[in-house]
Amino acid sequence: MVKKIEGFISRFYLVLIMLFLYMPIFVLIVLSFNDSRSRVTWGGFTFDWYIRLFSNKQIMEALGVTIVLALSSALIATLIGTFGALGIHAMRRKNFQVMMVFTNIPLVNADIVTGIALMLVFVHVIPLGFGSVLLAHITFNIPYVILSVMPKIKQMNISIYEAARDLGANAAYSFVKIVLPQLASGIAAGFLMAFTMSMDDFVITYFTKGAGVNTLSTMIYGEIRKGIKPEMYALSTIIFVAVFLILCLINFTPKKKTAEYKINSRI
Repeated sequence: MVKKIEGFISRFYLVLIMLFLYMPIFVLIVLSFNDSRSRVTWGGFTFDWYIRLFSNKQIMEALGVTIVLALSSALIATLIGTFGALGIHAMRRKNFQVMMVFTNIPLVNADIVTGIALMLVFVHVIPLGFGSVLLAHITFNIPYVILSVMPKIKQMNISIYEAARDLGANAAYSFVKIVLPQLASGIAAGFLMAFTMSMDDFVITYFTKGAGVNTLSTMIYGEIRKGIKPEMYALSTIIFVAVFLILCLINFTPKKKTAEYKINSRI
């Protein structure tokens, strides 16, 4: 009897947490199909906000800037962060610990501090605009990539790389054929984390962007006083559904058994 009560309480608690997390998103999705602009009155089912979304030039431009910025910063940060993680891992223990402290500082530091600091640097070096925002996003994305790749480096079987080098393979070939496949999942996780953080950022973007540069977050902030357009509900719904489908594909697609790494006979 006690176990049944405990099981009921744990399930109820889990449902409560899920409702707390996803009820606001569910409300947003419902509002995206509401024919009324009011958030408290149901005016009927409609797809008008989705149609108007794709004809709204301001939103489409902000979405384009956001996606280009997120992809560019994530790719560059992934490249820098991967090699940075390899370099940090090769350091001596004391230097390794120091570098990991510095890597973690941007993660726990307040975004407003990072944003103002980067703004003060950029105003004396480059004009504020898309370039300054891109550099800012690369800067705060690199630690996420390093911390995603580092566990995979620790799990890596370095003896395979050393064997390849002993058999005559050059460093570049051994790195591409042996090291990268072992780090692939960590690199992918770092890229997705960097992309998500870049898409989501507001504070740092707000302080480092120049006139005429708008991402979705800064555009929404500028329209809060006027009221959020229902088209933004439609766009948020599309983004949520896209992320949900991607996660379903990643988690439910049958995975092939990972084969053991073999040294190419041509080495």
